[in-house]
Amino acid sequence: MHSPDKKTIVTIDNGELISYQVDGTEVMHQKGDLGWGNTEIEMFPTIGSTKENQFSVQTPRGEAKLDQHGILRVMDYLPITIEKSSACFHKKYIANTQLSNHKFPNKSTQQWLNWPYDFEFIKTFELSNEALKIIFEIKSEKNMPLMLGFHPAFKIYDQNVKMKTTDRHISLDAVLKAGAPAFLLENCKEVVLTNNGNLTVTINTNGFRHIMLWSEVTNMVCIEPITFYPASVSVDKLHTGFDYSSGYEKYEVVISVKSNSN
Repeated sequence: MHSPDKKTIVTIDNGELISYQVDGTEVMHQKGDLGWGNTEIEMFPTIGSTKENQFSVQTPRGEAKLDQHGILRVMDYLPITIEKSSACFHKKYIANTQLSNHKFPNKSTQQWLNWPYDFEFIKTFELSNEALKIIFEIKSEKNMPLMLGFHPAFKIYDQNVKMKTTDRHISLDAVLKAGAPAFLLENCKEVVLTNNGNLTVTINTNGFRHIMLWSEVTNMVCIEPITFYPASVSVDKLHTGFDYSSGYEKYEVVISVKSNSN
């Protein structure tokens, strides 16, 4: 995809944003670079680890077997529409379908994953001259329990980079020290990645409650909008972080990029 003014190029691979270039500069962390093995994923219908609870999560319809960050990541996106400056993909799940866990057996002991509700997950990209908007729509049975997190990784060009909210500055060192639970920005809707080489990257959210910051390396940082922070409870209490669907839910993330050389 490219923006109307042709200055921004976005590459999507099977529903995953893998490249976002503004005036020839890459915004997103690249697979194969040091650090995380993805560029972005969704976390749904749970966020966080389940291993310490035998991969079980309580729901009103009994236990579901889920690995880290839910079941969506083991499903494939199918395209709905692909245009010059927009694209739409979806995943459909039928309740209690057993799906193979791609982490088994090398990285997980749980071979099969399941969820006791039907849902359709729709992901839409809309690229303008100013920003990339990513829209998540969830169609499901009413009262289906859910959490949603978006997990994009951004390329870091300067280790003196700062993450800025309306009332605080967070250093990359602080994010690294937070470790696996991630650095929580509670009730936060916007983060600005400043002093990142030539780039200033702003992430705005709608529908999410918080934002997590995570990294284990100095060349990337994940800025993750979430509905629930999983480290706030023990793993066996993860279900206490569920929202309950009205039947249709919509969430948005807007990534805008300014080239400081302009």
